[in-house]
Amino acid sequence: MEIGKVPENVLKRSVFKRLRVKRPEVLVHSGIGEDCSVLALGDEAVVLSTDPITGTAKDIGTLAFHITANDIASSGAELVGMLLTILFPPGSQEEELKEIMKDVTELAERFNVEILGGHTEVSAAVSQTLVSVTGVGKIAKDRLIQTGGLRPGQDLVVTKWIGLEGTSILAKEREEYLREKLPSGIVEAAKGFDQYLSVMPDAKIAMDTGVTAMHDVTEGGIFGALWEMASASGTGLEVDLHKIPIRQETIEVCEVFDINPYMLISSGAMLIGTDHGSRLVEELKKAGIHSAVVGHATEGNDRVIMNGDERRFLEPPKTDELFRAGKD
Repeated sequence: MEIGKVPENVLKRSVFKRLRVKRPEVLVHSGIGEDCSVLALGDEAVVLSTDPITGTAKDIGTLAFHITANDIASSGAELVGMLLTILFPPGSQEEELKEIMKDVTELAERFNVEILGGHTEVSAAVSQTLVSVTGVGKIAKDRLIQTGGLRPGQDLVVTKWIGLEGTSILAKEREEYLREKLPSGIVEAAKGFDQYLSVMPDAKIAMDTGVTAMHDVTEGGIFGALWEMASASGTGLEVDLHKIPIRQETIEVCEVFDINPYMLISSGAMLIGTDHGSRLVEELKKAGIHSAVVGHATEGNDRVIMNGDERRFLEPPKTDELFRAGKD
């Protein structure tokens, strides 16, 4: 298998087909596109999500916090705590652990999240530092939002801009190379995209406005997120490529590496299904969050991307473009 997410057909065949136990306490079971599992606890639900950071070694604590926090936010839940597993390759220094914990604890204090525990280890099984985070959240059962909650006819809204995370990672890891190709102002702006990585404010406004589906846009980019939401919901899509919000810095960086920005890891952007697309965009704007209605859900299974007069069918997510850029 190639680097990146395991393909959907392999997951279905080798993972989900083998999961036969379905407990009655579980409200949301594991499935394609679902960011979280959910356990019933009286009138409330406990929301759980886990993710590793594997595509970069820079700012790994910050990225690890945001990716799991965003998963919990996509369910509409309040993030309560996190468990951290940190694996170091042989020869790592204590300063690296201190830096990771500094970044994580600063964000934990900012968002009032307790670090519940975890595990740290130096292991010959890894060649670069790996951080895996499990998030724990809570929400009233009747307010729970799922990736698979999209309904035909609903608007699709994308918050902020796609490609923020991947652009920031490339600008930091390949800074010298990019400065040979692009103006320094573009590289500096791209490095600063990590300030936009949290979707927790986006999710809160969406919940207050009224939504039925949310999905943070991570590995596989916006094309991957669109496919996963439609697959989880059993709907089709019609999306206008030109309406998907993207920063010029992302376009420039992706052109240097000859990669597709619509398939680039995009933490910081949230994909939302709602009956009130225009109203949600206005509410997000009031909070200083850029967003756009990019299309709508349809009956059936056709997932269509429109680019002017051209119509193409969306395909299942492939290896994230971040990994391909790393081969340049």
